[in-house]
Amino acid sequence: MCDRPQRLRGSNHFESGVTVFTGLIQAVGRIAEIESGKQDIRLRIETGKLRLEEISLGDSVATSGVCLTVTDLPGDGFWADVSPETLSLTTLGGKGVGDPVNLETSLTLSTPLGGHLVSGHVDGVGRVEQIIEDDRFWRVRITSPENLARYIAMKGSICVDGTSLTVNQVAGNAFDLTIIPQTWEETVFSDYQMGSPVNLEVDIIARYLERMMQVDAGNAES
Repeated sequence: MCDRPQRLRGSNHFESGVTVFTGLIQAVGRIAEIESGKQDIRLRIETGKLRLEEISLGDSVATSGVCLTVTDLPGDGFWADVSPETLSLTTLGGKGVGDPVNLETSLTLSTPLGGHLVSGHVDGVGRVEQIIEDDRFWRVRITSPENLARYIAMKGSICVDGTSLTVNQVAGNAFDLTIIPQTWEETVFSDYQMGSPVNLEVDIIARYLERMMQVDAGNAES
């Protein structure tokens, strides 16, 4: 679910055209303007401290975990088109002007991989069920859609609104996270409240493992 038209020359994607991210948030931006179409929308994102000089037309920016393509650069951020499918499957359809969003530019061949590989394809929308401040840390419980629970494992990776995190505990379709001060202050986590919807992307390795097991099972039966 990367709302990306044909890649423009000079963009920061890999030469194969594949777009990936690390889940390490570079800035918190804000939705500055929303233009509504018949079914889709255009968003203008003010990007805060994100380095705009490194962004070109056609580049991808993970916006609270959703891969969006830069269609215009007005000087203080970027414009992006959001398709009806993305609006229906992510939290972007419920955002309003002034709402904060996590931002990360796509991985290049020279970018250190500090988080885990993130595609920017949101798998589902979860909800914040509990926030507990514990000394200098915050313990956050999130529930995922039932169909995603099998991909979430204790000590595995999960991407929440574009942020790469490690799962501490799993109970049914709920999972617990420990948020350090740096992450709390430099992402949208500090804006969460009970019931806040969040974009979830499960570990891509879990997806591939499941597919490999399905193929192996099919071959064994044939």
